[in-house]
Amino acid sequence: MKILLLEDNARFNATIVKRLEAKGYHIDSFMDGQEAYDALDNGYACFLLDINVPSLDGIEILKKIRDFYPETPVIIMSSSVELEVIKDAYNFGCNDFLKKPFFIDELEIKIEKLCNIRHDIVDLGHECCFDFKTSLLRIGQEHEEHLSRKEKLLLNVLISEKGKVVTFDKIQAMVWEGNFASLDSIRSLMRRLRKKIPFECIETVVDVGYILRY
Repeated sequence: MKILLLEDNARFNATIVKRLEAKGYHIDSFMDGQEAYDALDNGYACFLLDINVPSLDGIEILKKIRDFYPETPVIIMSSSVELEVIKDAYNFGCNDFLKKPFFIDELEIKIEKLCNIRHDIVDLGHECCFDFKTSLLRIGQEHEEHLSRKEKLLLNVLISEKGKVVTFDKIQAMVWEGNFASLDSIRSLMRRLRKKIPFECIETVVDVGYILRY
């Protein structure tokens, strides 16, 4: 999963990056607000924003994020305790607010909760389950299929949005992490995933995307 981090304290920035990369996340970190702003369309699944940073503050970036990514989780990090600052953060659409200083463990928990990061085993029915920790699809008592990174990301998006249409655009943003993916590439990945699941549970919504039902 790809995360944008905006934090102008170099030491704290490096600490967050180190901890989150150890969890398997891909982090693009910035210390300048304008540089972070210019990178917003690079396909992030989560934004971590300090407020008081050079060039362009975190609230202005939050406004821009909400213009294009109404549902992508945004966590504001600030040393400010001013009620107006906190109210502005929530009014403009942040999902959570962390008062500095805070434990990185707390940040990790909030990311996992907001982004529906799973470490458990999901029962898909028909004696088939998916283990998020090992990326193994277990079928019955004996058979296992290992999912590639993109297959795992795709299945994670489908499970997180179970019963809802997951659009091609969302798949591109979440699975290709902002890089371009043609419809043929998305469909090819879906075919590979479907071959590994031994029953029909992914429906195609023509010209729109897919729905997972189980």
